Amino acid sequence: MLRLRDVTVRFGDRAALDAVDLDVAEHETVCVLGPSGSGKSTLLRVVAGLQPADGGRVLLAGEDQRGVPVHRRGVGLMFQDHQLFPQRDVAGNVAFGLRARGVGRAEAERTVAGLLDLVGLPGAQRRAVAALSGGEQQRVALARALAPSPRLLMLDEPLGQLDRSLRERLVVELRSLFGRLGTTVLAVTHDQGEAFALADRVVIMRDGRIAQTGTPLEVWRRPASEFVARFLGFENVVRGTVVGGVADTVWGKVPVPAGTPAGERWLLVRPGGVRIVPEGLPCVVDARTFRGDHVAVSLRPENGPALEATCALREAPEAGERVEAVFAAEEVVVLGE
Repeated sequence: MLRLRDVTVRFGDRAALDAVDLDVAEHETVCVLGPSGSGKSTLLRVVAGLQPADGGRVLLAGEDQRGVPVHRRGVGLMFQDHQLFPQRDVAGNVAFGLRARGVGRAEAERTVAGLLDLVGLPGAQRRAVAALSGGEQQRVALARALAPSPRLLMLDEPLGQLDRSLRERLVVELRSLFGRLGTTVLAVTHDQGEAFALADRVVIMRDGRIAQTGTPLEVWRRPASEFVARFLGFENVVRGTVVGGVADTVWGKVPVPAGTPAGERWLLVRPGGVRIVPEGLPCVVDARTFRGDHVAVSLRPENGPALEATCALREAPEAGERVEAVFAAEEVVVLGE
């Protein structure tokens, strides 16, 4: 459905997008993640036609979009602030794109009613936008974006202004809705949990380039680099020298997966792979954080950076306690450069 080839955007000497290649299949939901300034919003604007590219091509359903204006690209846009029309009621907002395309009144009314049912706002046609909650406004904005039956729906931080509990509920509803409709979706978000729950595939960007792409499970289980691992929130990242199935690190010997080439490598030890045992790396427990079904324990070794471990509720040591830790080989990931 969407294909980007060597897409480049420059602002002065800085490349906001640097020869980006990306494919989005029909009926696929792709979420783009990255820190501020990584290029994710610029990518969305280029696809929409809101930002001209300095190089490369954007193709929708095989057609080059160079010179094609926004309203002729057949894409739907939904922004973080919803951008609803305050002078129009709910029906007027949802029907805006339909009327712009010349759809008749009766057909527009049927479409609006069906979409409001679909997004969980049945019978809300005559409600004022100002009287809606944030979650309801988000649903109206989604219905408006879906009304013209776009071949590609693009979401820019769609749930960013909502509280966490509402975001978590709506992201599940959105995934179900897109699956039922067969919608092709390209979304930008800063919320990793939101992206991993919504997407069929995630794209992580850094400095205008794609650092990694894959299914949520692939990216979570095997971050491609030190940057991706730290961006995903993993703290147990360390440099080591691999020789014969183990790596020499400031934490001592860390086992690595079989077949890991010898040499200098970045290593990730997942928190679940840091095991508190009677004999191992001496540490002091700096802090404990309750996480619902487990406790995250921050350990301070004698040498090297802090370690995060996860413990069962009944087994978590107290802050200030001296413990020892070892590393489980199956939870060690050798990262790329």
